[in-house]
Amino acid sequence: MSAEKFTESINKSYTISGSSIYLGAGIYEGAIQAAAKVNLPLRMMNRHGLVTGATGSGKTRTLQLLAEQLSAAGVPVFMPDMKGDISGMAKEGSANDKITERANALGIQYTPSGYPVELYSLSGKVGAQMRATVTEFGPVLLSKILELNEVQSGVMMILFKYADDKDLPIVDLNDLKKVLNYLSEGTGAAEIKNDYGKISSATASTILRKIVALEQQGVNHLFGEKSFDIDDLFEKVDGRGVISLLNVSDIQSQPAVFSTFMLALLAELYQNLPEAGDLDKPKLIFFLDEAHLLFKDAPKAFMDQIDQIIRLIRSKGVGVFFCTQLTQDVPANVLAQLGNRVHHVIRAFTPNDVKALRETIKTFPKSEYYDMEQQFTQLGTGQAFITVLNEKGIPTETVVTHLAPPASFMGPLSESEYKAQLESSDKYKKYKDAIDPRSAFEMLDEKMQSARKEEVKRESQQQRTTTTTTRTRKEKSTLEEVMSSPVSKQIGRELVRGVFGMLFGTTRTRRR
Repeated sequence: MSAEKFTESINKSYTISGSSIYLGAGIYEGAIQAAAKVNLPLRMMNRHGLVTGATGSGKTRTLQLLAEQLSAAGVPVFMPDMKGDISGMAKEGSANDKITERANALGIQYTPSGYPVELYSLSGKVGAQMRATVTEFGPVLLSKILELNEVQSGVMMILFKYADDKDLPIVDLNDLKKVLNYLSEGTGAAEIKNDYGKISSATASTILRKIVALEQQGVNHLFGEKSFDIDDLFEKVDGRGVISLLNVSDIQSQPAVFSTFMLALLAELYQNLPEAGDLDKPKLIFFLDEAHLLFKDAPKAFMDQIDQIIRLIRSKGVGVFFCTQLTQDVPANVLAQLGNRVHHVIRAFTPNDVKALRETIKTFPKSEYYDMEQQFTQLGTGQAFITVLNEKGIPTETVVTHLAPPASFMGPLSESEYKAQLESSDKYKKYKDAIDPRSAFEMLDEKMQSARKEEVKRESQQQRTTTTTTRTRKEKSTLEEVMSSPVSKQIGRELVRGVFGMLFGTTRTRRR
């Protein structure tokens, strides 16, 4: 084998006739071959992708590189900022010895550049507040957040079905608690018994405790209005796609919350976007960092929903890239749909690590240029095994790639820069203040009050009827008692004699 043949093979596999993004150059026998350019066709990015690697291998900078080039190509990007350290994409980077060395090795000119960035947050403290109504979340995702078992998840389905049938908007957790309380006791329980089934008080109490526990974690403001408008993810500035960063550094202790919220956002995109077919470039690329959190302890209904979304959202013009440490973090049925792969170094320190490495290698096209098992453990920072789909949808040659450096600042904005970015943001102003609309809480409260008034009215009417009946019986009883007394009988006899005496002219003459 020769470097020339290697370069020819890589160029044949990665030369794109349409629009593409540049990832880096191939490595052969430890040397960077600048002419062996590794490109990813834009039209294939809605076939989804996977970025993996051990801690410190350069995954974050790879995501930054992808996001920058997508933005430059006019493709909007949504991605989580797990540690709050990639907000620096909003300003241009600066050359240093390492960046210059990497650029020279790749044979490219390093041109610093900043990109249009919008900062979001689930707490509202470090970005524009992202909210969703409980209805938008749906019973499956909400059950995942609340860690409900199968029976409890079934009850959650009943709550949402009843709310849909009765046009009850479940906006926030107060609405959800109201619906739960109403349907688990009294009038509500009797109302749903035949059509929906019975909700046991024990199950209702357990769900209620879990809702309260979620509120105590300080994330209840995530649910409500004004709900996030997905159209805001598709904006462009001067022809460049906006990079929407969701800063989750302040709620890292609730991983199930932010990972499930991102899936809820993806589900809303799937439900509301029209069919787009095959496009020259995607409408949006959606990154899901720390993907293992999404699948951890996930029930079957949840996994089925993920599988369906990933399978079908491609036709809406949206590509999804999962980012995690190991390939095995992603379920097989989802992994099979990820056509573009960027795999950083795998540390094989334990027998399980070795097993994971060998399973990962099996997912790559075989290469005549590398001993895959050996090469995977020897990748340097900023290097990765890559295979993507070419313009015909065929997997490209597996190649060890020396990745290009990001053009923007590799780090967080300073405190003053971050504050200025928020203050100048129309989105921050748009979502800052919460709205309390008329929803299930008010509607059911009015219904319950009306029911109580009717009950009081019935009780009052019944009491009046009972009082009247008692009085009548008492008066009748008194009259009977009077009429049956000896005095009354004597008066009655005298009266009768007097009347009849007058009628027949036989009145008695008093004796003298």
